[in-house]
Amino acid sequence: MSAPLPSLAHPGQNLAPSSKYAAGPGTHVYGSQIQASLAGAPTVDKTTKPPTLSIPRLLPPADASILPSSNVSTTNTLPRVGSIVLARVTRCMVRQTNVAILVVDEEVCADEWSGVVRREDVKATEKEKVVVGDSFRVGDLVRAEVISLGDQTNYYLTTARNELGVIMAKSEAGNTMYPISWKEFRDPMTGENETRKVAKPI
Repeated sequence: MSAPLPSLAHPGQNLAPSSKYAAGPGTHVYGSQIQASLAGAPTVDKTTKPPTLSIPRLLPPADASILPSSNVSTTNTLPRVGSIVLARVTRCMVRQTNVAILVVDEEVCADEWSGVVRREDVKATEKEKVVVGDSFRVGDLVRAEVISLGDQTNYYLTTARNELGVIMAKSEAGNTMYPISWKEFRDPMTGENETRKVAKPI
């Protein structure tokens, strides 16, 4: 018996076997799986054979409002060492990437927290070869882990695990891309590839 569809999907997430559904707008086929190309709630059109699995483009990407309102914290969830966060890239520099933390351990923050991914914390191997601009771009949505409470202004984050990294990205042409490898996203409209530190779907 196949697993139920998620209530909210993120780009690159496996949704269902391609043998069970046809891939509609907002999804694509990767191997034997239909994966999300957009962030949003999957829908199924049962009037087609096989049923068509789609994700409507309803909300702008990289926005905390794409997450269920029932998970919004009314207090403000503080990141802790070991917390898994979702963050939006706000600035890329040679030695580090600045981010705004939107979600902490699946709780949407009432206010954004500032975080930093240093160059040495982007990947687990070949750290000296990491180019920050090839790993992240402003506007990307990133899954990361808090490794230090940092200084008084920023939490220190890492993406140096397979399941951590960019989960949503727009191309230079402004289109939402989908991951094709651990280091590249593809623009479905232009066919162009762009480099990122891609998070493995979970």
